[in-house]
Amino acid sequence: MIQNSAAPDSGLRAWTQVAVGCLAVFLTWGYANAFGAFQSYYISVLPQNQSAISWIGSLQAWLTFSTGAISGWLLDAGYLTVALVAGAILQLLGIFLMSVSTQYWQLVLTQGILSGLGNGLIFTPTLALVLTYFSSRRSLALGLVTLGNSLGGVIYPAIVRGLLAQVGFSWMARTIGFIHLGGFCLVVGFLRARLQPQRKGPVVDIAAFRDRVYVAYVFGLFFFCWARYYTFYYVGSFGIQVLHISYTEATYLIMIINGTGIPARIIVGLLADRFGPFNTSIPTGLCLTAVAFSWLGISNRVGIFAWTAFYGLFSAGIQSLIPSGVASISERMDMIGARLGMCFTVMSFAALSGPPIGGAIQNVASGSYGAAQVWAGLADASCVLLIILARVLQGRRKIEEKA
Repeated sequence: MIQNSAAPDSGLRAWTQVAVGCLAVFLTWGYANAFGAFQSYYISVLPQNQSAISWIGSLQAWLTFSTGAISGWLLDAGYLTVALVAGAILQLLGIFLMSVSTQYWQLVLTQGILSGLGNGLIFTPTLALVLTYFSSRRSLALGLVTLGNSLGGVIYPAIVRGLLAQVGFSWMARTIGFIHLGGFCLVVGFLRARLQPQRKGPVVDIAAFRDRVYVAYVFGLFFFCWARYYTFYYVGSFGIQVLHISYTEATYLIMIINGTGIPARIIVGLLADRFGPFNTSIPTGLCLTAVAFSWLGISNRVGIFAWTAFYGLFSAGIQSLIPSGVASISERMDMIGARLGMCFTVMSFAALSGPPIGGAIQNVASGSYGAAQVWAGLADASCVLLIILARVLQGRRKIEEKA
């Protein structure tokens, strides 16, 4: 390990962390991100309404993020391997128990809680670890790592759709479990921390919440997650219930909304390394907001397929810049795990509440999606306004430091 030295920014070891980090994100965030494929199936076999079913995915997403404060500190304190192994065991336990689940409450416990806890112990340390290997190429490196999220959103729905018809739910889930078992062996074997552990460091960096730039950015991301997770979970159901497309076509929507994020994460990463994460996030967020409101006008198959492509593109752009955005306003990289974990913990409550709130709005509106679509668009607009505020405050601080 190296202490207080410049990030290598290149080399076999650094890019190996990027490749294995992408795999770790695929197995955790990518898996959680594909819950829309499960939701489209569950609404056809479970008696619960959409809002109740979405709590399964919301719990998984919430725990994936909310455990970040603890798992990020585990990286800073030198317990990376402990976090990775514990996370793998919990997630695999959740998946294999999910394969024998037949009731709603069983899916909440297995797919929602167990898998979510496992995801969270792996996800945040992976992103924070890769941040320490890069400086000038940080946004590109993190964009490549978060490709795992988009790839998961494409590959998992294809697995679910294909195997459900061939072998049924139980063996579909077990197949995913065996894939994850092999993947986690690689993750535990190759991910390596670069900095010396800071075992006396705090789990929660209270000073960060006195930083107005950090607070504005993090709460902007809260509103982004509110809209994003509602949209990703419900776009397939919208296609089935409003446009009367088949389950197979609804699965394609989920694959498209995730797949278009693949080029976005690379392009936005390159732009952010040149212009800065905030300067890149703002125009991307404005485009995302415009696309979000345009959902109100979608009324046919062609429209919804085109819309999902653009929403996935700009949503991935914002999402891929979260780690580098936090790093850009953090002075100490040996505490980046804690600060990034705190950010994800705040975001987790949006991921938890967004889909159920959107579903509840639909229920109040007698099943109509219009009011929930407006709510999601306003959430995206709030995200952009807060990122603009963070950028203004950051610029003012730089001027004051030079004075």
